[in-house]
Amino acid sequence: MTTPREWEFAGTRGAVTARIWAADAPRYIAVLVHGYGEHLGRYGHVADALVRHGAAVCGPDHMGHGRSAGDRVLIEDYEDVVADVRTVVAAARGDHPELPVVMIGHSMGGLIATRYAQLHGAGLAALVLSGPVLGRWHVVDGLLPLEEMPDAPIDPSTLSRDASVGKAYVEDPLVWHGPFKKATVRALDTALRRVNGHGSLGALPVLYVHGTDDELVRPEDSRIGVEAVRGDRLTERHYPGARHEVFNETNRAEVLGDVTAFVDRVLA
Repeated sequence: MTTPREWEFAGTRGAVTARIWAADAPRYIAVLVHGYGEHLGRYGHVADALVRHGAAVCGPDHMGHGRSAGDRVLIEDYEDVVADVRTVVAAARGDHPELPVVMIGHSMGGLIATRYAQLHGAGLAALVLSGPVLGRWHVVDGLLPLEEMPDAPIDPSTLSRDASVGKAYVEDPLVWHGPFKKATVRALDTALRRVNGHGSLGALPVLYVHGTDDELVRPEDSRIGVEAVRGDRLTERHYPGARHEVFNETNRAEVLGDVTAFVDRVLA
C-alpha cells in the first residue's frame, strides 16, 4: 500500500494537516474530502486504488477533525472548510500544473465537495459524491431544535455490512465518538440551504453513488439535493443492501471500479 506524506498549512481557523499519496507519472489529481467525525487516514485503501489507477491523491483532515487543529468536530462556517480544501488543491496543482482534478467527497465531504464545485467548478474535471449530505439531513433536522446535544455517537453498524469496519471505527482514536456541537449543526443547516439554492453544476461530470440501505444519510434525502444541483452530465450507481460507507462495503471493489471507470470516461 502506498505510504502518504503528511504536511501542514495555516488553515482558515488554525493548522490543517493534509496527506498526499504520490504516484509515478500521474495522469490526474484526485482530491479526497472526508466525512463528519472521521479523518483522511481511513481512506488509505481508496487512495491506494486511485494511485494504481494513475492518480496523485491528496486531501485534508478538516478543521476539528483527525490531526488538524481546532475544537473537535466544531465547524462554524462550511465556507471555511471549502477554503481549506482549495488550499490543498492549489498545492497539488503546484506540483502537477498540467493535470486534471477529480474531487471525491463522502457524506459531509459530499456537501463540502459540492459547494467547492459550485464556487470553483471551472477548475474541476469531475466530481464524485458518495452518500452525500445534500438536500436535507434527518440528523440535522432532529438536532436543530434542541438546546442540548444528546450524547449519541454514530452507530457503527450503519457504516458497512463488514463488521470489521465498525470495529475499526470504534477503536480509532482519531474518530470523534462524542455528541454533535450545536454550532456545527447550525452550520450544516446553513450549508445545506446554501448549496440547495445555488443551482445547477452545469456541464461538470458528476458520479453519484449511494447504498440503498444507508440509514445514516438516507438516499431519499440526498436525492433532494442531487436534483437541486444536477447538471446534464450526471451518472448514478445505487448498490442494493449497501450501507453508508460504500468505499468500505463488502462490494468495495465494485464501487471503486465504478469510480475509476467513470474517471476514465471523463479523461477520455
